[in-house]
Amino acid sequence: MSIIEIRVTLEYIEPAVTRTLQVPANIRLDQLHLTIQAAMGWTNSHLYMFEAGGATWGLTDPDFGGDDLPANKTTLAELIEDTSARTISYLYDFGDGWDHKIRIGKISDPVPGELYPRLTEIAGRCPPEDVGGFPGYEEFLDAMADPKHPEHADLKQWYGGDFDPDTPDSDELRLEVLKLAKRWKPKKKTVN
Repeated sequence: MSIIEIRVTLEYIEPAVTRTLQVPANIRLDQLHLTIQAAMGWTNSHLYMFEAGGATWGLTDPDFGGDDLPANKTTLAELIEDTSARTISYLYDFGDGWDHKIRIGKISDPVPGELYPRLTEIAGRCPPEDVGGFPGYEEFLDAMADPKHPEHADLKQWYGGDFDPDTPDSDELRLEVLKLAKRWKPKKKTVN
């Protein structure tokens, strides 16, 4: 098994929101989605789509249709091999339109005793779910930063407290990714 380092950046957001992860090359795209959700602090409440080389991967929906390839049947290694992509687009929440860029980094052997996926670097706090995309997030930041703003009290109550875009909940994010790594840890083969 090889390990691929990826850098996920939430586009158009200041201050920058980035995460660096080490993931197994054979991680399925639906698992990569859950890993990004955990690393960013999203709640996995909306649809998503990966795009590279003119192809898209997501959830198959028999009622909706669409041309997305099934994310649960494609690995990151297969996507890279099939498209030669070094950058992958990941769209989360089609309404709010959170566009992420995934840059493929170095490929290495796993470190013995380490669990993967691993969240190695964190910068910036992710916007709250359902804030209204990029424009809504700008309004949210303005209101949260100004106690005299007419929506400050309501948004603070809605969010559940203060919001500092520069300070992510690093320990919580690492823990959420670690939970996935433990759940997906390869089972040891038993000899009969």
